[in-house]
Amino acid sequence: MYCDFYSVADRDETIPSFFEALFKEIRLYANHKNTLSIDSIFIGGGTPSLISPSIMSQLVELLHLSFDLSMVEEFTIEANPGEAPINSLKEFHQMGINRLSLGAQSLNPKILKFLSRIHDPKQIYETFDNARTAGFENINCDMIFNIPNQSLSTWKHDLSKITSLGPEHLSCYSLTVENGTQLYNLVKNNKVAMPLDDESFHFYDWTQQFLLENHYHQYEVSNWSKDNKKCFHNLHYWRIEPYLAFGPSAHGFDGEIRYSNIRNIDTYIKSLDKNNLPIQNQEELTEKNMANEIIGFGLRMEEGFKINKIPNSQISILNQNIKKFEYKWGKYMHNQNGRLSLKSDGMRFADAIAVDLIIE
Repeated sequence: MYCDFYSVADRDETIPSFFEALFKEIRLYANHKNTLSIDSIFIGGGTPSLISPSIMSQLVELLHLSFDLSMVEEFTIEANPGEAPINSLKEFHQMGINRLSLGAQSLNPKILKFLSRIHDPKQIYETFDNARTAGFENINCDMIFNIPNQSLSTWKHDLSKITSLGPEHLSCYSLTVENGTQLYNLVKNNKVAMPLDDESFHFYDWTQQFLLENHYHQYEVSNWSKDNKKCFHNLHYWRIEPYLAFGPSAHGFDGEIRYSNIRNIDTYIKSLDKNNLPIQNQEELTEKNMANEIIGFGLRMEEGFKINKIPNSQISILNQNIKKFEYKWGKYMHNQNGRLSLKSDGMRFADAIAVDLIIE
């Protein structure tokens, strides 16, 4: 409905072939480029919590054999409510998976239906409790606001109930219209109306204040955490640091080149049957592109970014843009000691500020 990530359904018969291909990709990549120091792992996409523990164990073992995982502190698996059996969660935790990211999204049945989610509110509580019973002491809950026909009182109720569970991390995303999704088509054909900007600001302002009062620290535009529970894995993305990626449609970065895998699962498997890495696209970042990524992602984080991370050829242009838009955004920014970041009340304008500072 709202997500433009690659996914397939009703393909259970493909699971053995898929994992055979995935394992081959990991081995091939390890043989070609095995140089990164790894401190976080994230198993996402689809519903990995439904994969049998025996297959998951093979995956974890292969990762240990292929890479040095001695520095790994955070090992996350995604799960949808009602699709993470407690016995599987226990075995996952015993394998060393120590963080669960739960796609709760909403506690309102009508909104869940609108979002094409198949779980109900009761399953959110059950899965969260099962994760605690299984031993997970680091749980993230994904929540969504700015949804058509979602009132502020509904959002307040949802977030109040979720925080009462005591998750260590919360990701609160504003629903956006992505091209190619069902929601995009509904909005384009005037069958669904998105909330106005003023309404979105009210949702966001309340969220910031409420989570601050409940001892969640905002470290990124859409992410809040308890002490020492920031998501290491996501910070690597936002800091433009290298990361490996495996699987159909996976995106990786080696520090200079961004790459993406074949999107279609059947073509992905065929490529690996021929012992070829399933990379479909590669892009070497120019100095301008690198600068713009540092600006765009950096301004989303509370820590911002160091201006000296910008390639030398682009720094003067960035400084010109900062000066040019001082009248517009200056009160929302910190520009001190060579670091540019947003104040708390500037977080809501992160995307707009980044657009003005982008180097053309």
